[in-house]
Order: sequence, then C-alpha cells, then structure tokens
Amino acid sequence: MPITHAVVPFRRGEKVKAATDLRGVPEGTAGKVAVVNGFTWTRYWVQFENGAALGSIDHGDLVKAKEWEAFLRDRAAAELTAAIAPDQVDAPAADAPDSAGGGDGATVNGVLVPQLLLDRSAAARARLGG
Repeated sequence: MPITHAVVPFRRGEKVKAATDLRGVPEGTAGKVAVVNGFTWTRYWVQFENGAALGSIDHGDLVKAKEWEAFLRDRAAAELTAAIAPDQVDAPAADAPDSAGGGDGATVNGVLVPQLLLDRSAAARARLGG
C-alpha cells in the first residue's frame, strides 16, 4: 500500500524520485518533472536520470527528492505497524460489549454484524412495510 505523502502538486522542473518501481525505472530513481497535466487527476511526465521518460505518472508514484528520506522512514514505520497490529487486535476484549442493542448479533461471511445494526434494519423494513 502506498504511503500518503504531500498532496501538493509537483511543479514543472521540480526534482522527484520514483516512489515505486515504474516501467523501466527502479524505485528511488531521481528525475525532473517535465509536464504537469490533468484537472481532476493530476499526472506527470518525468525525465528520469536513467534516460527513461515516462508520462501519465500518478502523484502517488512520485516523491519530492528532498522528502525521500522521510518517505522511506514513514514507509518503514507503516510496515512495522502493519506487522504488529494484527497480533494486538485478533480478539475483542471479553468484557467489551459488541453492540448497544443487546444480543450477540450475527456472523455473516466471517464478519460479526452487531445487533444494533440488525435492529436498525428490522425497524427500517417495518417502517417501509417490508
């Protein structure tokens, strides 16, 4: 999963690095933004130091060159958190209530649906005559 970094659009001529492996461009390769285009989806044309010139690169695939070290630290921290978190949230606490509506709820496709949501759905169906 890509790490979210500054969402301020890059400017033409700005020095960037590839945040992911791109076609013909390994991660971390430096480059310079040649063209910025798009209205709702900003994408970039970048001339990389290895001689590759790529277009339609998404903002999330680039990092400002001066923010590269911080990007790597943030990504490492996110990977560490992702590796630790599943062990800590495997099971809910035994004394924690699973819903405000009482009852146990229902398990659908391995996911617990709280009783509160089941009660709301039943009330909505009753109001609508279903």
